[in-house]
Amino acid sequence: MTFDRSIKIAPSILSADFADFGREIRAIEDQGADWVHVDVMDGHFVPNLTFGPPAVKAFRPHVKTFMDVHLMIAPVDPYIDAYAEAGADMITAHVEASPHIHRTLQAIRATGKKAGVALNPGTPASAVETLLDLADMVLVMTVNPGFGGQKFIHNQVEKIKTIRNMIGDREIHIQIDGGVDPTTAPLVAAAGADVLVAGSAVFKGGSVDAPQIYGDNMLAIRAAAQSVA
Repeated sequence: MTFDRSIKIAPSILSADFADFGREIRAIEDQGADWVHVDVMDGHFVPNLTFGPPAVKAFRPHVKTFMDVHLMIAPVDPYIDAYAEAGADMITAHVEASPHIHRTLQAIRATGKKAGVALNPGTPASAVETLLDLADMVLVMTVNPGFGGQKFIHNQVEKIKTIRNMIGDREIHIQIDGGVDPTTAPLVAAAGADVLVAGSAVFKGGSVDAPQIYGDNMLAIRAAAQSVA
């Protein structure tokens, strides 16, 4: 995949119809999704339980764009190979979930996948400063991880700016996850983010039988972000 800093919309399928993932994935891609974001939660690192490697493997044939797998699990290292084999294109691990995050990123890269590193709202930007040469993406959580539909935490915008300055001219994406909608998208895009994860803001009001609503929702987010990016 060629690197660029254009705005990318990555709908989180955590907000999709769990009984119809295949058609939901195809619908969002047909309507303009750039990436498909898969939120993996373990009920331990975060208070929710979602997709294991078999589920991700089942999603894979339906994803034609780029499957971005966000591991909100601890420990993370024992599961890297399983999610890589399931078909993830990008595997993102949390700084807070690994006592040896540098080694975790090395392990992700060793599978041939792109490596992301995520920061919770209470973790400072400095936590990734020595990791950037191993990262293809920094994910900034703008809600506390665990549930969809939460309100955007505005003080994370300064963190995004700091990380963007740290990255400089390196080919590293900045992804935002949490409370992204047409109101908050311009804030994070102006701060330097280029990959916007959105769940309820994409899927609200639509369905696989009315997918144009997904497209309209994504278009509104993208237009708002591009107005300042």
